[in-house]
Amino acid sequence: MDAKHSHTAISTAGLLIALGIIYGDIGTSPLYVMSAILKSARVPNLIEANLVLGAISCVLWTLTLQTTVKYVILTLNADNNGEGGIFSLYALVRRRGAWLSAVAIVGGAALLADGVITPPISVSSAIEGLRAVKPDIPTVPIVIGIIAGLFLLQSFGTQIVGKAFGPIMLLWFTMLGVLGVSWIVQNPDILKAINPYYAYELLAEYPGGFWLLGSVFLCTTGAEALYSDLGHCGKGNIRISWVFVKTTLILNYLGQGAWLLAHQGQMLDGRSPFYALMPQWFLLIGIGIATIAAIIASQALITGSFTLVAEAIRLNMWPKVRLNYPTDVKGQLYVPSMNRLLLLGCIGVVLYFQESTNMEAAYGLAITLTMLMTTILLTTWLHMKRVPMPAIVLFVLVYGAIEGSFLIANLIKFPHGGWVSLAIGSSLMAVMYVWLRAYYIKRRLTEFVKIDPYIEALKQLSNDESVSKYATHLVFMSSAERQSEIESKIIYSIFQKRPKRADIYWFVHVDTTDEPYTMEYKVTELAPDDVFRITFRLGFRVEQRINLYFRKVVEDLVRNKEVDITSRYESLSKQHVTGDFRFVVLEKFLSVENEFPMVEKLVMQAYFYIKQFIASEDKYFGLDTSSVKVEKVPLVITPVREVALKRIK
Repeated sequence: MDAKHSHTAISTAGLLIALGIIYGDIGTSPLYVMSAILKSARVPNLIEANLVLGAISCVLWTLTLQTTVKYVILTLNADNNGEGGIFSLYALVRRRGAWLSAVAIVGGAALLADGVITPPISVSSAIEGLRAVKPDIPTVPIVIGIIAGLFLLQSFGTQIVGKAFGPIMLLWFTMLGVLGVSWIVQNPDILKAINPYYAYELLAEYPGGFWLLGSVFLCTTGAEALYSDLGHCGKGNIRISWVFVKTTLILNYLGQGAWLLAHQGQMLDGRSPFYALMPQWFLLIGIGIATIAAIIASQALITGSFTLVAEAIRLNMWPKVRLNYPTDVKGQLYVPSMNRLLLLGCIGVVLYFQESTNMEAAYGLAITLTMLMTTILLTTWLHMKRVPMPAIVLFVLVYGAIEGSFLIANLIKFPHGGWVSLAIGSSLMAVMYVWLRAYYIKRRLTEFVKIDPYIEALKQLSNDESVSKYATHLVFMSSAERQSEIESKIIYSIFQKRPKRADIYWFVHVDTTDEPYTMEYKVTELAPDDVFRITFRLGFRVEQRINLYFRKVVEDLVRNKEVDITSRYESLSKQHVTGDFRFVVLEKFLSVENEFPMVEKLVMQAYFYIKQFIASEDKYFGLDTSSVKVEKVPLVITPVREVALKRIK
């Protein structure tokens, strides 16, 4: 099966996997959307017929225009070799302008901030259903316990749990549809909400109706996660399964509307429209299923955050933190540092807001920014694909207006908790900006020299028995993109810092490609049996296991008789003992003798401050720590040219 077909292929297993992986966030939104809308009305929690019909109509048309048309129909086409998400989209279009990196940073940081809010609001909304059985039950400790357990499980991988996600979410969505239908048949007047006129009437005529869009928006917050998980399921499975998911969501929202119409004129009084649909005998079962669905929604956001961080690292937008791969499942990874940050963030959100109704104020504002950034990147992609300009203009006008309205409506949440998600997002943006800007500053200031003039000197050093041998095989990690060049600091390290005599010198360069799963390498023989350069071309979603890849390349070279790795010590050579390999990684530090612009000074100070809390790069490259030497080299921005130093007798 070719790659293109595999991205669109549809199978029963694929549909079940799609249900289990990508719809957790959007699928659990019925737990809290209608409660949030009624709480934000002109008379909080008062059930009014025009409010209910208008709100349900807004929800139905938001799911249609925002989730179905923009994401399921349009955005899924912008796949990067089958992979989706804002960074995959950015990788497709980044050559169209450096300014697009700012768009990707804002979108990526906002999506990560959303990952801190989603687990608390989903789990809290589910657990608070227990109050219908026992009103005084303390929910906060239960929510924190579930979230802590979920994060502690991450290091073991989610392969076993993941197999159960599909059937459970199938049960969840079936339950949503059945509960909705059971109330629609009792009060079919709610079907009038399908008419978009009621949505218009709410926004234009209901007092403060426009500002309710901030709560309406919560019904589509999972649309971005849907795009991010494209690579796990394929667009064919997503599009088919979405028909079922959207149908059950609409039925459930209509059912909640039918229940609300049956109780118009009353106050909500802490009741949940979602749990009110359930008969008393089913309530505990329904709460249990809702809790499991909320955990699955949280799991999807956590693993999505890990993937996002891994992509950001390879796009030079995040510190090179340690990445673990707990299972053999493709794409499944665990980022210990991000797991700790998310856990602390989620617990902090639960302790600060206490109730899911309070969290709704913080939820939605950040993800609106992500959706706007996706619209900008998607517009660039449409232009790149030579889509007719009238169609692009129509897309920009429609979704600029829709998402702009959602953003403005969400801004009213800022003083009521929205500042929390923006504060988290802003902190993440700052880290991403510092890391990307520092990368370009370092690249600009790294001096490269032609390697040819040093080849003969390397051969002579290799044969100079007056210098003690440093290693049989000496491997330097190089950032030089051209195979004819090498960092001057590497030359300095070999010849001057401490002469490093070796039988064979290897220079290894890792080039991160815009495709997700590229795994290629190229070998250049600079001097027969003495100097080699290996260039790895790895996709931005490929694990950086350079130790393993390098060994595989050397084995291939030996098999092809292109290199002899037998130790050149006379006694060991007779026994055909393989020589030792030693890696050298140059790690830059900021020289104190610098004069540079204020902005660059602040960026580099922030960069090196953050860097001291992060493991050295050899761990990121997956190098065996027993055979790695990390050398500190000064990064000189602008050397001090004149020093007022006077000699005296």
